[in-house]
Amino acid sequence: MTLARKSNPVRKATRRTLLSLALGACFAGGVHAQSNTSGSIVGHAAAGETITVTNPATGFSRSVTVGSDGSYRFPALPTGQYQVARDGSQPRSVNVSVGTASNVDFTAASGGATTLDAVTVVGSSAVNPIDVSSVESTTILTEQQIDMLPVARDATNVALLAPGTVRGDGRFGNLASFGGASVAENVYYVNGFNVTNIVKGLAFSEIPFEALQEQQVKTGGYGAEFGRSLGGVVNMITKRGTNEWKFGANAFWSPDSLNTGTRFAYDPQRDGSYTVEKGAKTDTLRYNLYASGPLIKDRLFLFALYQGEKVETRTPFEGGSAFSKQDTPQGLVKLDWSITDNHSLELTAFKDTSETHTVNYQRTPGDLGIGGGEQIGTAETETGGENYILKWTGYITDNLTLSALYGRGEYSRGSSDTNSADCPIVVDTRATAVVGPLGVQGCWIGTGLVGDPNAGDVRKAWRFDGEWSLGDHLIRFGVDREEFSTLDGSVYSGTAYEPETPGGIFWRYSNATAGATLPNGAVVPDGVTEVVRLRYFENGGNFLTKNSAWYIEDNWNVTDTFLAYLGVRNESFQNLNSLGGAFIDVKDTWAPRLGFSWDVNGDSTFKVFGNAGRYYIPVYANTNVRLAGSELDYIEYYRFTGIDPVTGAPTLGAQIGQRFYNSEGGVPDPRGVVDNEIKPMYQDEYIVGAQMALGDKWSLGIRAIKRELKAGMDDVCDGSGAEAWALQNGYDEDQAANIRAAIDHCFLTNPGGALSINADLNGDGTLTRVDVPASAMGYPKASRKYSAVEFFVERAWDDKWFLQASYTYAKSLGNTEGYVRSDNGQDDAGITTSFDLPGLVEGGNGYLPNDRRHSLKVFGAYKLADEWTVGANLLLQSGRPINCFGVYPETGTNPAAGSYGAESFYCGYYYDDTGAADTGNGYPSYLHRRGTSGRVPWVHNLDLRLSYEPRWAKGLKMSMAVQNVLDSEDYYRVQDVADDDTGAPLSNYRHPLSFASPRSVQFSVQYEF
Repeated sequence: MTLARKSNPVRKATRRTLLSLALGACFAGGVHAQSNTSGSIVGHAAAGETITVTNPATGFSRSVTVGSDGSYRFPALPTGQYQVARDGSQPRSVNVSVGTASNVDFTAASGGATTLDAVTVVGSSAVNPIDVSSVESTTILTEQQIDMLPVARDATNVALLAPGTVRGDGRFGNLASFGGASVAENVYYVNGFNVTNIVKGLAFSEIPFEALQEQQVKTGGYGAEFGRSLGGVVNMITKRGTNEWKFGANAFWSPDSLNTGTRFAYDPQRDGSYTVEKGAKTDTLRYNLYASGPLIKDRLFLFALYQGEKVETRTPFEGGSAFSKQDTPQGLVKLDWSITDNHSLELTAFKDTSETHTVNYQRTPGDLGIGGGEQIGTAETETGGENYILKWTGYITDNLTLSALYGRGEYSRGSSDTNSADCPIVVDTRATAVVGPLGVQGCWIGTGLVGDPNAGDVRKAWRFDGEWSLGDHLIRFGVDREEFSTLDGSVYSGTAYEPETPGGIFWRYSNATAGATLPNGAVVPDGVTEVVRLRYFENGGNFLTKNSAWYIEDNWNVTDTFLAYLGVRNESFQNLNSLGGAFIDVKDTWAPRLGFSWDVNGDSTFKVFGNAGRYYIPVYANTNVRLAGSELDYIEYYRFTGIDPVTGAPTLGAQIGQRFYNSEGGVPDPRGVVDNEIKPMYQDEYIVGAQMALGDKWSLGIRAIKRELKAGMDDVCDGSGAEAWALQNGYDEDQAANIRAAIDHCFLTNPGGALSINADLNGDGTLTRVDVPASAMGYPKASRKYSAVEFFVERAWDDKWFLQASYTYAKSLGNTEGYVRSDNGQDDAGITTSFDLPGLVEGGNGYLPNDRRHSLKVFGAYKLADEWTVGANLLLQSGRPINCFGVYPETGTNPAAGSYGAESFYCGYYYDDTGAADTGNGYPSYLHRRGTSGRVPWVHNLDLRLSYEPRWAKGLKMSMAVQNVLDSEDYYRVQDVADDDTGAPLSNYRHPLSFASPRSVQFSVQYEF
């Protein structure tokens, strides 16, 4: 007979606790919540015992009494290394990271008497530790980890290491897309202060990177504390001073002589082939001086850093080149004052100003030298500004912690361009035009829009947060409010058209047919075959955007191994026009957040989790500028007679018809530009996953994610459907025409839904509410669906090596990317061309630009010897889908869409898989549904870093990092426009654009004493 081995419950509990500790201090014990600036220490001990936590580096010390349930908690601890002791026993060392809880138990978790005083807990360097008390999808990278990796030293490139992130379109800057959302839908924090620029969502205030202590990246499932984002959260925590004075300096140099040159493609013969050229070179020098230490020992600490950077870039392209110099004098000061052991105050001040001077040249296409040809203008650009953040934290009782924050930030968007004075925008779409591949004439460069040189923004924000521990419940709550003031405006480049106007003209030349009706209502006279369209545009003003929210959440330990998360966030959004009147005023949006975490084995080695949530995003200030500012926009038509050979501007013949106004220069009535029932853009998200420990250092996991846009927001500019509906429902012809006019000037709404407008029905200035059903408008509902499965594995740093690898399979489908459009480079947040006319949406449902089906990321570091460490970063990622944009056909159901030029999903010719045009087919146009015209090839990128820390010179570090070691010629997008505005095929369709960064070498040296 075989005797069964009897289980020892005390020994089992002891093994559980030892394993939990060995897996890393970030494993949670007891209920806790995630903070956006600090971490916590939790654990178990005998009821009534005193637990003391200290930070030797700052002298911070605090004690609590263990509760009757045997648990204790130290919330709202600044990140860093701490020691934890029970009743004066030998302390244990533990690391605290932002948004996580470090677990230190002094008794067996089952309540047995076994103690573990001999165990020393050392913080794990795992990127995604198994935190059984969190339902979020989070990646944390510390300064020490980043220093070992060959990753570019900025917030976006660090965020791109996380699963579920992809690089955004380069025309929007260096930004990441999270979970299929556009790059304009993320939120960025510095020490708890929202630094996102919400004019277009494409900028944020950045700290000098060497001041970064930790960066937290939330890719999904984040709690009710966080909002105003449909993409992800990038949370940056800065360094702080300690009781030890330290001084240091470092420098990072990337010489252009070791840079192989950014590539660009052009078609020298205009025959559909293309040549890839190298040439763009960048020489970068960044240096930092810093100091940290105690102004008053144990009480008042300083960290201060100054950063200087000089960047010189030489960029050739087919028809010209640009030489730019960028100077970025930046700095950060952090003061931390421990007023008492229970109250602290911290002040962060930083400046991220960047000034760029650019000289532009134009020359004969094909001459690819730098600086050759005629200088056609200079540009001066300034971005960034000063930011101040003041935060108080108070430990009111052992169970109640409160905090309050106030912040103010400035961001300049000023620019000036000498080219704008003499060079108007000119596009020639005539069949006889002899111009560049996109119809460009004359000397204008860039977008042709000249911004207000004083453009900029100021954010003022405050928030109040609390945390209250009640047995098995941890209640967190808070309220916040921000005001974002914007000064903005723009005009077309060129000499002032009339003395009273500040800007120039956008000229367009096109063929015409006698008897045809022009967009201004005039008829083309007999004998006229070529016409000139004149368009004048100016807008601007001062605008205010107000956002407020409150939240409450409960982290409930239902059992010892099962955590339930229940939260709700309530947000309100208000946008004011340039006269101070509210044109958007949305109150009480409800965003529930639910989740669970199941510690399956009860020892933090196997976690199953899930969450569901609703997320809203504010109406960006760009909408204020475009829809609620003073705007003058009109067109005129003339007979074509000739062209100025220098500027490309026309010599005008007789005018055809009268001036047609899109906007007459005043500030529109706020009731007439926005749907009465408009909802901010929002989406629902669902995540389920599991994570398992494999021994002391390894873990692996899987997540399934689904995101669905529930309400999009954009403008519609076609009221023909509403007019037809009105005629069928009792309105007379004049009233129906006025209903149409209320929409035709472009009207902000939730596309695809019913429309509630205020129309001047009788032409007497009295606005009357009219509700138009969705079926009458002819627009589909805005749609974006993202689904993905993420696999990830990692090994924690053990003073020898660490590794993280992730593979993501994802799909992003719909008819809108979101706030911006990557397929045509439009950054007009919230007011893109996507839904302007019904014809532009035909075929628009398909694979979206951020659909990267496969992504494999591997990064880590290995210590070769005591003094040498090597780091690597590998990316393999499939390409984005390709579109085929052309002119909407005259025979279509919405002929007016043809006035937008090559903006529809119809191509005038049939294209095979290689992009070759079968010109024998001609019209009618072929519908090529979104994302079905092929894929951009895969991107393959390998970066390496070698670091040396000599024993003979303590405090000295040297390294060499090589980006794109294999110098791959991969690219991120192609030319999606297949036809010109006349419907003729363009020779550069599917040509590569936005090449991967070339191979470059960066040397760095740092000395600290």
